[in-house]
Amino acid sequence: MTVTTTVTRSGLRAEVVSAAAVGPQRYGTVHNPARTREVVGEYALADAATIEHVVASCAAAAPLWGDLTGAERGRLLAEAAALIDTGIAERAHLLSTEQGKVLWESRLDVGGAPFLLRYYAELAERAAAEELIEDERGTSIIRRLPIGPTVVIVPWNAPVYLCMMSLAPALAAGNPVIVKPSEFAPLVLTEVLEIVSRTLPPGVLSVVPGLGAEAGTALVAHEKIRKVVFTGGTATGREVLRTAAQTIKSVSMELGGNDPAIVLDSAVIDDELVSQLRHAVFTTSGQVCFNVKRIYVQRSIHDEFLSRFREAVDQIAVGDGLDPRSTIGPLINRTQFDRARGLVERARASGARVEELGTRLDPDAWDGGHFMAPMIATALPHEAELVRVEQFAPVIPIVPFDELDQAVAWANDSDYGLAASVWSADTGHALEVARRIESGSVFINSHRIGSSDMSLPFGGIKQSGLGRNHGMWAIDECSELQAISHRPGKDFPGPHNV
Repeated sequence: MTVTTTVTRSGLRAEVVSAAAVGPQRYGTVHNPARTREVVGEYALADAATIEHVVASCAAAAPLWGDLTGAERGRLLAEAAALIDTGIAERAHLLSTEQGKVLWESRLDVGGAPFLLRYYAELAERAAAEELIEDERGTSIIRRLPIGPTVVIVPWNAPVYLCMMSLAPALAAGNPVIVKPSEFAPLVLTEVLEIVSRTLPPGVLSVVPGLGAEAGTALVAHEKIRKVVFTGGTATGREVLRTAAQTIKSVSMELGGNDPAIVLDSAVIDDELVSQLRHAVFTTSGQVCFNVKRIYVQRSIHDEFLSRFREAVDQIAVGDGLDPRSTIGPLINRTQFDRARGLVERARASGARVEELGTRLDPDAWDGGHFMAPMIATALPHEAELVRVEQFAPVIPIVPFDELDQAVAWANDSDYGLAASVWSADTGHALEVARRIESGSVFINSHRIGSSDMSLPFGGIKQSGLGRNHGMWAIDECSELQAISHRPGKDFPGPHNV
């Protein structure tokens, strides 16, 4: 049996990638968010029979992959990284076409894949290491075991990078993996994964394109799947949990966020600060889970900050992601666009001031794409809808505060807890404030990709997720701990000695 052909430059079609024989598929279409009438490609709509074959192939591969040494798995992951080192520029171009974001963001997305594979290739041997404990009671061994067949469900905003963030540690831990790409950006990701699969034993890596409500649900529900790693919206995350509960699977999730930034009166409002915050808000047109979604500014510096930040935001150029002049591109689809416009219209109707800023690079083309100008919303309270929801759009509410306790209370008054940031020239004070914030990550004077690197655990609290990514934390999420104990005839100390 052979791996099914994936994206081709001529057909731009994301097929099922599997060692199992699969039948003909129906196909959905991928449209360019900048020119919605333009069909970029197609993706397979995997049906129930296909999923059954792919899962069976994945389960059959589990013993072989799990029995390899960590060094052997690491070597194969490193070989895969070498294969996808080439072609990054071409894939970035295609990703900007199917997803809409600007080229530098697409290069970062695609270029991160070989880095992450190499990173976890180096950790694979450590993942397989055993801890030996010898004491007066005897000998014990603690080791990690693969969980088993794993499903990774990928979002559309950074499809390649975020997939590899979950896939690479799952493979390093010894699990065969099935990836379900987003139907909104499946093309480049499927191509990358097909190349990676060439270095791995049959069945270890499969790709099942399709709709989330169909293919995604069927994969999560399957009794042979033992681990689910989901990145996406909180509402969908709840459905994943409900479905996974029927067969008691291990589930890790990175969900939505409503990340606050607190700007203290000790902050220096200079070009660096406003540039950093502009980047933190508007990267990928605001469609990043841990972008800043609300800014609280101490009242004594509010007007100065607002003036400088408005100037910085007004420098944004909105256009096709392939246009080198573009700062941000369009939103991903009509649903996201309509939701964002509804939030803005309701904010205006409630009395908020919402300013449209920036430059339209090609105004005549805006009606043919999901373009949205960057916006700043003021004159609205913390309780306003636009402040309390995850906008996932290029609009940011800015709210003044008087006392620090008020700002901290507002920052924590959310169902979300993914990330937050504190901005101040007094680092010691900022650290004190950071300790009071309820979120998985708190950044000081930064809030962007790179603020949390692989040396730090990343993940949300409250309704922003379950578990942690990065480093060995991600491998632990994809492993079962086993204790082997040889303590013949030894009493256990303490009250448990019966």
